[in-house]
Amino acid sequence: MGSRALTAKAPKGYISMDPNCAICHAPANLACECEARGLEMAIRQAEDHMMRSVYNDIRAWVRGHAQDYVLEYFRLLTERRKNAHTAHLEQITAHAFYHYNAPPHPNQIADAQAALKRGIDEDWQASVQRYPEVLEYFFGLAELTLPGDDEPAVKDPPLSALNGQRKATRRGLEGSGSGSGSGSGSERRAHAALAPAPFPPQSTYSGRETGLDRRASLPSGRRPATSRMPPQPASYYGAYA
Repeated sequence: MGSRALTAKAPKGYISMDPNCAICHAPANLACECEARGLEMAIRQAEDHMMRSVYNDIRAWVRGHAQDYVLEYFRLLTERRKNAHTAHLEQITAHAFYHYNAPPHPNQIADAQAALKRGIDEDWQASVQRYPEVLEYFFGLAELTLPGDDEPAVKDPPLSALNGQRKATRRGLEGSGSGSGSGSGSERRAHAALAPAPFPPQSTYSGRETGLDRRASLPSGRRPATSRMPPQPASYYGAYA
């Protein structure tokens, strides 16, 4: 016959010292979820207050470098296509003078110009469609460094346990660097690792007036990029083959 574990009864006169819920004041034995929900809300509020500027900095940095990459990618495609277009015009001109001793027919020139315009539109579409992978690449360069659990700023936070008042703000700690090791304070902020783009723009592209928003300059890079964007296709000029 099975035995049943007996619940130990509290001694006579025992008074539980477990505190009541700090929010709804219910007894501890009711195990309400008020404090857990309150903690989650406090975490979200603190995160929004302390990390919003960090997220904005990373987003602005990623957006700017992604735009630079896409515009440079488009510039390379159009440069190659225009060179192929020039070679094609020279070919039809030489052919016309060789066989007819006359310049090419205007319709041939118009067809070549129309083919160039269609090709440039295709190049721009192909460039813009790369935004998802380019954005993921640059977001992947962002770093979030946390201090070690044994660092003074973590083991002995600048908070008063008696009156609940903060001795210093987080940004004040980051600015002064006092009371922490090499990996505390400032390392708690997420920072974008400003690694170079897969191919840095050699010149400002002005062939397309897009009016894109630009971002303010951010600090120089902290670590080099160890990966690169996928290479460009080998050829883009099947129409002129």
